[in-house]
Amino acid sequence: MTGPELREPDLPRTAKVRTGPLRSGWTTGTCSAAAAKAATTALLEQQPQSAVEVVLPDDRRVSFPVERCDVTTDAAEAVVVKDAGDDPDVTHGAHLTATVRWRASPGLELEGGVGVGVVTKPGLGLEVGGPAINPVPRQMIRENVGAVVDLAVRGVRVTISVPDGEKRAKKTTNARLGILGGISILGTTGVVRPFSTESWRASVVQAVSVMAAQGEPTLVLATGGRTEKAAIRMLPDLPEVCFVEVGDFTGAALREAVDRGLTDVVFVGMAGKLTKLASGVLMTHYTKSKVDPQVLVEVTRSVTDDAALLEGVAGANTARHAYEQWEAAGVLRSAGDVLCARVAEVLHRFSGLTARVAMVDPAGRAVVAATEPDWVTA
Repeated sequence: MTGPELREPDLPRTAKVRTGPLRSGWTTGTCSAAAAKAATTALLEQQPQSAVEVVLPDDRRVSFPVERCDVTTDAAEAVVVKDAGDDPDVTHGAHLTATVRWRASPGLELEGGVGVGVVTKPGLGLEVGGPAINPVPRQMIRENVGAVVDLAVRGVRVTISVPDGEKRAKKTTNARLGILGGISILGTTGVVRPFSTESWRASVVQAVSVMAAQGEPTLVLATGGRTEKAAIRMLPDLPEVCFVEVGDFTGAALREAVDRGLTDVVFVGMAGKLTKLASGVLMTHYTKSKVDPQVLVEVTRSVTDDAALLEGVAGANTARHAYEQWEAAGVLRSAGDVLCARVAEVLHRFSGLTARVAMVDPAGRAVVAATEPDWVTA
């Protein structure tokens, strides 16, 4: 059996249609670099700054208003408010704050203050015990501060803080990744693309990396919050770090798992995502993939010759509609098991990993089918 062609469509530019132009936004890393440069300039010139220009990783120059800037002879503090543009982001509106002081020796010392998370687990590419400020933001801060003072001659201590960062972090997966006490300072390009799902993909890859760094052998991918809770109930003996909310980015997660030397993956999802995966689609965002009704028909035909059911499934509006018809006809378990097996074959063929799959009911309360019979709770 060769199976369906494997496909991983490009990321969608937008997650919904807008009638007007979409606004790009700025990463927490860019805003931190802007605040750091403004504070350094204020300290050097002993003059509050109302605006600041920063250089992005692609060498573009961008100007930012400075929300607040205070300066004394010993220290300066500047605030830049993050504008995420038209991208929904828990850090939109956050006050990225930089406090800058002179230090005795040359160079830049970077610290995390209130509201910036502390790294407590390996696997993030950051020092355990240090601030969750990623490499590109660190470099942006260094380069932009270095444009104000010669760091080979004079030293500064830069502390990045976010007053409500700990509260905002509760809406992220930071705690599971071992980032405690606040948000992460992120960004690779400095720019947030409108309604980009790139940040989610990056967080999925990061979560797999952290999980692998703990030495755990089994990665559990769940499509969303309800399926993740079901997965945790299904596999209660696994540490929390093993469970990754993968969303649409199964392909990205599997590639990272392979790169990290993992060998075993469990995928837990509902009928819609499972049907897309069974048809060979590894990036399942709704703008780039559709449920293939033929897959549902083939699955149904493998367990029954009921003509009326086959006709009903062929005309199903959604995968959930087909699920409901399976349930009414009493073939949910058998059809679901076949669907799970097809998904497992696709995941294995894509990655080479040993793959096991479970299907959760639409409410997320029970596992209704699986490649492992013991997992089924319905």
